[in-house]
Amino acid sequence: MILNKKVGVKNMPYGYNGKILRINLTTKEIKVEEPGVKFFRRYMGGRGIISYFLLKEVPKDADPLGEENKLIITTSVITGAPVPGLGRHSVGAKSPLTGFYGESESGGFWGPELKFAGYDALIIEGKSQSPVYISINNGEVEIRDAAQIWGKETGDADEAIKQELGDSRIKTLIIGPAGENLVKIAAIAHDLSHYHGRTGMGAVMGSKKLKAIVVRGTNKLEFADPEKLKSIAKYFAENYPKNADNNGQHKHGTTDYYFGAQAAGSLPTLNFTTGTFAGLDYDVEKLHQELKIKTEGCYACPIRCKQVLKAEKPYKIDPKYGGPEFETLAGFGSLCGVSDMYAGPKAHEVCNRLGLDTVSASATISFAMECYEKGLITIEDTEGIELKFGNAEAMLKILEMMAYRKGFGDVLAEGSLGAARKIGKGSEKYAMQVKGQEFAMAEPRAKYGVGLAYAVSPTGADHLQHEHDGAFDSALTGYSHTADDPNVFLKSLYPMGLLDPVPSLSLGGEKVQLFTYLQHYWSMFECLDICIFVAEPVRTMKVNQLVEVVAAATGWDTSLLELMKLGERATTMTRCFNLKHGLTREDDTLPDRLFEELKGGALKGSKMDRAEFEESITLYYEMMGWDGVNGIPVKGKLYELGIGWTNEELR
Repeated sequence: MILNKKVGVKNMPYGYNGKILRINLTTKEIKVEEPGVKFFRRYMGGRGIISYFLLKEVPKDADPLGEENKLIITTSVITGAPVPGLGRHSVGAKSPLTGFYGESESGGFWGPELKFAGYDALIIEGKSQSPVYISINNGEVEIRDAAQIWGKETGDADEAIKQELGDSRIKTLIIGPAGENLVKIAAIAHDLSHYHGRTGMGAVMGSKKLKAIVVRGTNKLEFADPEKLKSIAKYFAENYPKNADNNGQHKHGTTDYYFGAQAAGSLPTLNFTTGTFAGLDYDVEKLHQELKIKTEGCYACPIRCKQVLKAEKPYKIDPKYGGPEFETLAGFGSLCGVSDMYAGPKAHEVCNRLGLDTVSASATISFAMECYEKGLITIEDTEGIELKFGNAEAMLKILEMMAYRKGFGDVLAEGSLGAARKIGKGSEKYAMQVKGQEFAMAEPRAKYGVGLAYAVSPTGADHLQHEHDGAFDSALTGYSHTADDPNVFLKSLYPMGLLDPVPSLSLGGEKVQLFTYLQHYWSMFECLDICIFVAEPVRTMKVNQLVEVVAAATGWDTSLLELMKLGERATTMTRCFNLKHGLTREDDTLPDRLFEELKGGALKGSKMDRAEFEESITLYYEMMGWDGVNGIPVKGKLYELGIGWTNEELR
């Protein structure tokens, strides 16, 4: 159960270690693999490495919560370089929520710490018969008994492990009761205030009886051009205060977006029926004045966008769990019709303590509230809980029940689509999801590219497939554009050949081209584990500076073309994985509600056109080099991307 291996001995590549740690929880075998420089250059990390191993090693009939599924945790070849935005890491597996490709990213410090411990990625396979946790301390890797911490909330488990190991500096990935109970929207906590929320990765950890993975690393990475990295970091530190979005994040995190969406009429409200919440009677300044006690940040980043909130009443809110982002405020606020300023932050704390994805949890509760108000579920079903829009107490109570699979919470623990299948009575049409994953707090009827992103995202509905439409709509001068240049964000895309503005409420060929290129770009971010909040088109770091970061960290003579192809390759591999596991064109769709008019707000009456949407799917397939009918990558495209081997996986 223990591997002792000296790490940090030079003859390693620049920027990364070249080592992948494989741990089998069934056999307790621990080994190190070194796939070579060509592997790391082709896939680089994050989504690239995850999709490679899942596609190669997880059979098509594998149960997401079974022994054959694999949990892959990876950094990238640039993670841990002293540049803002390079502190992230990714977790992936076959998703229990969707049955397709699952992936979630987190910021913080765990990723760099793994690199400092001598490893670039972990592959967790098999299933332990009893609860365990994995400890990585530089060259020592140990599978340890977790019987005494199984059942504990994330905060208590974090404290217990640090006491047991006698080291408060270790970085932790921990599941809560939701993961242990195989709740399909279970999350993974990183140091309690950073989260792998989406796609149910916490349930995969729970299915393997794996309570935590903790890491401590003291080795130093070597970089090809450390002075260049320092100069880029200096540029960022000097210029991010001049960037409207980054400066706003420094002050308020992403909570500003809640109030901006309200003003624009694009705030998801009452389960996506309207775009403005009449009950929103406070502003960002009041929220932070009454609840914020400090800000925190991620590795090497001066923005410090993490808001830490605390309260004693009307709810006790523990600051060790950080504070809510926009998605959480809106999900437990406008989406559920809850106007109480304290309820959203409290729901955030409950989710972080128990290990639930705040996005899917709030969207699933909103779905249930609409079903309750339409009479599809009753107070007898909910065991006395009046699950109506606006009922904050009911919302908080059902959250606890979901994490422990108690009462009606057991139904909602399946996510909105799974719950709808149990409820029946036509309730599925009220589940705002794609492929089983719930919408984030972005309204597609305000920006049609988001609708396309929800539909074709490999993980199900995901708002982080691309920079949103408004940044490239020259008519929307209020979208953080500078007053004198409405095309300022578009100009950052000129190196990609994207030259013309495109209206937000468009799904024609120009919008599909814009989306496809931006998806390649942000998929590259997922491979390199770069935070989207540091770089163009909307934020501070220049597109070509990202190329310079990769070159300075690794010593590779790289280019924007190579990195864009990295993103495209990874997206195509996730597509191949999903096709292998049963995906069809019918899964690349949207709920009927998006083809119905918004009922209120500044965008009242806006709706997507179904025929235009279907044509956009076909255009997207064709631009990706997939057949236009079913979205199957053509053989020539696979070879062009250097992954001709995936042809065998599609048979």
